[in-house]
Amino acid sequence: MQNANFSGFKNIEWGRTNIKLKQKGVFTLVKHFWKGAFLLLLIVVLAACGSKEASNKGMKLVDDGKFTYASSGEFNPFSVTNKDGTMSGFDIEVGEAVAKELGLEPVQHKFKFGGIVEGVKSGRFDAAVASHTITDERLEAVNFSVPYYFSGPQIYVRPDSSVETLEDLKGLEVAVAKGTTYTAEAEKATNNIKFYDSDVVALEALSKGKHDAVITDFVTGKEAIGAGMNIVGKELLGRSEQAIAVAKENTELLEKINKALEKLHENGTLTEISKKYIGEDITVVPEQK
Repeated sequence: MQNANFSGFKNIEWGRTNIKLKQKGVFTLVKHFWKGAFLLLLIVVLAACGSKEASNKGMKLVDDGKFTYASSGEFNPFSVTNKDGTMSGFDIEVGEAVAKELGLEPVQHKFKFGGIVEGVKSGRFDAAVASHTITDERLEAVNFSVPYYFSGPQIYVRPDSSVETLEDLKGLEVAVAKGTTYTAEAEKATNNIKFYDSDVVALEALSKGKHDAVITDFVTGKEAIGAGMNIVGKELLGRSEQAIAVAKENTELLEKINKALEKLHENGTLTEISKKYIGEDITVVPEQK
């Protein structure tokens, strides 16, 4: 009887061991399954990232396959807002031409000029094609391409004004557009400075009798005179270089934009766009004309 009981006890223990082994085997199988699933998911994610980077040719873009650029839409003839809400003008066509060279779809965004650089810096836009003058202050926030046109600030007054030079503006009321480099020019002569959202609106106010002068880009002033505004141009205050702004970490995009602009210079596209909107070629260094 003792042997029989011992034999039965052994059978029970053996059965328990088998159950434990089977449970361990199932646990191991499940563990390996989840490991495999995680690795598969990781591979898919990495492949997707690699595919996107490959399709964007190493460029960091807001939207895959698109060149998202900002402009103000308030700086005739460089960017103006059409009745349907889209923008057109010199800057807009330059942006489209660059996008074509990059093999990307151009996507324009209208934004207040004073906030565009920050929008590029924060990644809201891939670039700014908005007539930004290259300055040390802006270079602290973004990088700039090679210049795509050359211009300069000029003083504008009404025809009955005695103002001729910056020196004559001492103590007078001068209007400029927010976020532009023209503020620094005005500050050289006066502390009485009024700000507008756009240069064109400032010139319109001057034409209607407000303020003593406006400082803005000479091309914009020229266009305003051509549009019938009662203003005249006076002293030119130097030369400036306008370029495309790109986020500092987006070096691959900047490199490709520079190559695109170089090609557009060489094949005459920039000259053609300039003559279409400006009536002359402002895309080459003035001394080289």
